[in-house]
Amino acid sequence: MKYHILYSFRRCPYAMRSRLALVYSGINYEHREILLKNRPDELYALSPKGTVPVFQLNDGTVIDESIDIMKWALAQSDPDCWYTDKIVEQNSLIAQNDDEYKKRLDMYKYHERSPEGSYDEFQNAVGETLKVYESILSKSSYLCGDNVTLADMALFPFIRQGAHVDLVWFNAQFPILSKWLKIFNESELFMTIMKKYALWETGENGILIQEFYTRNE
Repeated sequence: MKYHILYSFRRCPYAMRSRLALVYSGINYEHREILLKNRPDELYALSPKGTVPVFQLNDGTVIDESIDIMKWALAQSDPDCWYTDKIVEQNSLIAQNDDEYKKRLDMYKYHERSPEGSYDEFQNAVGETLKVYESILSKSSYLCGDNVTLADMALFPFIRQGAHVDLVWFNAQFPILSKWLKIFNESELFMTIMKKYALWETGENGILIQEFYTRNE
Protein backbone atom coordinates (compact mmCIF):
# COMPACT_ATOMS: atom_id res chain seq x y z
CA MET A 1 0.00 0.00 0.00
CA LYS A 2 1.30 3.46 -0.91
CA TYR A 3 0.92 5.96 1.91
CA HIS A 4 0.78 9.73 1.97
CA ILE A 5 4.14 11.28 2.95
CA LEU A 6 4.75 14.21 5.31
CA TYR A 7 8.10 16.01 5.45
CA SER A 8 8.24 17.59 8.88
CA PHE A 9 10.45 19.22 11.50
CA ARG A 10 9.32 18.51 15.05
CA ARG A 11 9.56 22.04 16.50
CA CYS A 12 8.23 23.98 13.52
CA PRO A 13 4.79 25.42 14.38
CA TYR A 14 3.60 25.04 10.80
CA ALA A 15 4.55 21.35 10.87
CA MET A 16 2.96 20.96 14.32
CA ARG A 17 -0.40 22.24 13.13
CA SER A 18 -0.30 19.88 10.15
CA ARG A 19 0.45 16.88 12.34
CA LEU A 20 -2.32 17.88 14.74
CA ALA A 21 -4.89 17.79 11.95
CA LEU A 22 -3.60 14.59 10.34
CA VAL A 23 -3.64 12.63 13.61
CA TYR A 24 -6.97 14.12 14.67
CA SER A 25 -8.49 13.05 11.35
CA GLY A 26 -7.02 9.54 11.59
CA ILE A 27 -4.91 9.87 8.45
CA ASN A 28 -2.28 7.17 8.07
CA TYR A 29 0.90 8.60 6.61
CA GLU A 30 4.65 8.16 6.33
CA HIS A 31 6.50 10.64 8.52
CA ARG A 32 9.86 11.91 7.28
CA GLU A 33 11.62 13.95 9.96
CA ILE A 34 14.23 16.34 8.57
CA LEU A 35 16.59 19.05 9.78
CA LEU A 36 16.01 22.52 8.39
CA LYS A 37 19.77 23.07 8.16
CA ASN A 38 20.14 19.95 6.01
CA ARG A 39 17.04 19.76 3.82
CA PRO A 40 16.96 16.80 1.45
CA ASP A 41 16.76 17.14 -2.32
CA GLU A 42 13.49 15.21 -2.24
CA LEU A 43 11.88 18.09 -0.34
CA TYR A 44 12.94 20.65 -2.96
CA ALA A 45 11.80 18.38 -5.76
CA LEU A 46 8.27 18.46 -4.33
CA SER A 47 8.27 22.11 -3.24
CA PRO A 48 11.01 24.46 -4.53
CA LYS A 49 10.55 26.83 -1.58
CA GLY A 50 12.00 24.09 0.63
CA THR A 51 9.93 24.78 3.74
CA VAL A 52 8.07 22.33 5.93
CA PRO A 53 5.55 20.89 6.05
CA VAL A 54 5.27 19.31 2.63
CA PHE A 55 2.58 16.68 2.23
CA GLN A 56 2.55 14.35 -0.76
CA LEU A 57 -0.68 12.44 -1.24
CA ASN A 58 -0.50 8.86 -2.43
CA ASP A 59 -1.77 9.99 -5.85
CA GLY A 60 1.22 12.33 -6.21
CA THR A 61 -0.58 15.57 -5.34
CA VAL A 62 1.59 17.94 -3.27
CA ILE A 63 0.26 20.29 -0.58
CA ASP A 64 2.93 22.62 0.79
CA GLU A 65 0.94 25.06 2.92
CA SER A 66 0.20 23.95 6.46
CA ILE A 67 -3.30 25.39 6.64
CA ASP A 68 -4.18 23.63 3.37
CA ILE A 69 -2.94 20.35 4.85
CA MET A 70 -5.16 20.93 7.87
CA LYS A 71 -8.21 21.67 5.73
CA TRP A 72 -7.53 18.65 3.50
CA ALA A 73 -7.35 16.39 6.57
CA LEU A 74 -10.57 17.77 8.00
CA ALA A 75 -12.29 17.28 4.66
CA GLN A 76 -11.52 13.56 5.06
CA SER A 77 -12.69 13.34 8.68
CA ASP A 78 -13.72 15.97 11.21
CA PRO A 79 -15.25 14.01 14.12
CA ASP A 80 -15.57 16.95 16.52
CA CYS A 81 -16.66 19.48 13.87
CA TRP A 82 -13.61 21.71 14.04
CA TYR A 83 -14.41 23.34 10.72
CA THR A 84 -18.16 23.39 10.31
CA ASP A 85 -19.24 26.59 12.08
CA LYS A 86 -18.07 30.22 12.05
CA ILE A 87 -15.90 29.58 9.00
CA VAL A 88 -15.42 33.26 8.15
CA GLU A 89 -14.43 34.06 11.74
CA GLN A 90 -12.04 31.13 11.84
CA ASN A 91 -10.42 32.04 8.54
CA SER A 92 -9.98 35.63 9.69
CA LEU A 93 -8.19 34.60 12.88
CA ILE A 94 -5.93 32.21 10.97
CA ALA A 95 -5.07 34.79 8.32
CA GLN A 96 -4.22 37.38 10.99
CA ASN A 97 -2.03 34.85 12.79
CA ASP A 98 -0.17 33.80 9.66
CA ASP A 99 0.49 37.38 8.59
CA GLU A 100 0.66 40.08 11.25
CA TYR A 101 1.19 37.96 14.37
CA LYS A 102 3.82 35.70 12.76
CA LYS A 103 5.84 38.75 11.67
CA ARG A 104 5.66 40.19 15.18
CA LEU A 105 6.54 36.83 16.69
CA ASP A 106 9.65 36.42 14.54
CA MET A 107 10.95 39.86 15.52
CA TYR A 108 10.24 39.07 19.18
CA LYS A 109 11.94 35.66 19.08
CA TYR A 110 14.93 36.90 17.11
CA HIS A 111 15.13 40.40 18.57
CA GLU A 112 18.93 40.37 18.51
CA ARG A 113 18.75 40.21 14.70
CA SER A 114 16.34 43.13 14.40
CA PRO A 115 18.10 46.48 14.98
CA GLU A 116 14.99 48.41 13.95
CA GLY A 117 13.45 47.94 17.38
CA SER A 118 14.04 46.90 20.99
CA TYR A 119 13.08 43.72 22.80
CA ASP A 120 10.44 45.59 24.78
CA GLU A 121 8.93 47.05 21.62
CA PHE A 122 8.73 43.64 19.98
CA GLN A 123 7.24 42.10 23.13
CA ASN A 124 4.63 44.86 23.32
CA ALA A 125 3.71 44.29 19.66
CA VAL A 126 3.17 40.58 20.28
CA GLY A 127 1.24 41.47 23.41
CA GLU A 128 -1.22 43.59 21.42
CA THR A 129 -2.33 40.50 19.51
CA LEU A 130 -2.37 38.33 22.62
CA LYS A 131 -4.63 40.90 24.32
CA VAL A 132 -7.20 40.29 21.60
CA TYR A 133 -7.16 36.56 22.30
CA GLU A 134 -7.33 37.18 26.05
CA SER A 135 -10.43 39.31 25.51
CA ILE A 136 -12.09 36.69 23.30
CA LEU A 137 -11.40 33.94 25.82
CA SER A 138 -12.84 36.02 28.65
CA LYS A 139 -16.21 35.54 26.96
CA SER A 140 -15.97 31.98 25.60
CA SER A 141 -14.08 28.76 26.25
CA TYR A 142 -12.29 28.79 22.92
CA LEU A 143 -11.46 31.29 20.19
CA CYS A 144 -14.68 30.80 18.24
CA GLY A 145 -17.12 29.75 20.92
CA ASP A 146 -17.47 27.00 23.48
CA ASN A 147 -16.03 24.22 21.33
CA VAL A 148 -12.58 23.62 19.89
CA THR A 149 -12.29 24.70 16.27
CA LEU A 150 -9.69 24.67 13.53
CA ALA A 151 -8.77 28.23 14.56
CA ASP A 152 -7.71 27.07 18.03
CA MET A 153 -5.57 24.28 16.62
CA ALA A 154 -4.06 26.40 13.86
CA LEU A 155 -3.08 29.21 16.25
CA PHE A 156 -2.04 27.09 19.22
CA PRO A 157 1.53 26.25 18.05
CA PHE A 158 2.27 29.92 17.35
CA ILE A 159 0.82 31.22 20.61
CA ARG A 160 2.79 28.50 22.38
CA GLN A 161 5.97 29.65 20.66
CA GLY A 162 5.34 33.25 21.66
CA ALA A 163 4.61 32.27 25.24
CA HIS A 164 7.88 30.42 25.64
CA VAL A 165 10.02 33.42 24.75
CA ASP A 166 9.18 34.72 28.25
CA LEU A 167 6.79 32.39 30.00
CA VAL A 168 6.74 34.40 33.25
CA TRP A 169 5.63 37.53 31.36
CA PHE A 170 3.08 35.57 29.32
CA ASN A 171 1.46 33.88 32.32
CA ALA A 172 1.31 37.12 34.28
CA GLN A 173 -0.10 39.25 31.47
CA PHE A 174 -2.50 36.73 29.93
CA PRO A 175 -3.87 34.39 32.64
CA ILE A 176 -6.92 33.29 30.64
CA LEU A 177 -4.90 32.63 27.49
CA SER A 178 -2.39 30.78 29.65
CA LYS A 179 -5.11 28.38 30.84
CA TRP A 180 -6.27 27.90 27.24
CA LEU A 181 -2.70 27.10 26.21
CA LYS A 182 -2.29 24.63 29.08
CA ILE A 183 -5.30 22.63 27.85
CA PHE A 184 -3.67 22.02 24.48
CA ASN A 185 -0.14 21.61 25.82
CA GLU A 186 -1.30 18.78 28.08
CA SER A 187 -3.65 17.15 25.59
CA GLU A 188 -3.15 13.59 24.42
CA LEU A 189 -3.30 14.83 20.84
CA PHE A 190 -0.40 17.24 21.30
CA MET A 191 1.72 14.72 23.18
CA THR A 192 1.11 12.25 20.37
CA ILE A 193 2.24 14.57 17.61
CA MET A 194 5.34 15.67 19.56
CA LYS A 195 6.89 12.22 19.74
CA LYS A 196 10.54 12.24 18.68
CA TYR A 197 11.48 10.30 15.57
CA ALA A 198 14.84 9.51 14.04
CA LEU A 199 15.89 11.67 11.12
CA TRP A 200 14.81 10.38 7.75
CA GLU A 201 17.56 9.45 5.31
CA THR A 202 17.29 9.29 1.53
CA GLY A 203 16.46 5.81 0.33
CA GLU A 204 14.85 4.74 3.57
CA ASN A 205 11.19 4.47 4.48
CA GLY A 206 9.81 7.00 6.92
CA ILE A 207 7.92 6.20 10.12
CA LEU A 208 4.40 4.97 9.49
CA ILE A 209 1.98 7.00 11.59
CA GLN A 210 -1.20 5.12 12.45
CA GLU A 211 -2.48 7.08 15.41
CA PHE A 212 -6.12 7.43 16.26
CA TYR A 213 -7.54 10.48 17.96
CA THR A 214 -9.51 9.80 21.15
CA ARG A 215 -12.58 11.99 21.13
CA ASN A 216 -13.60 13.84 24.25
CA GLU A 217 -17.21 12.77 24.72
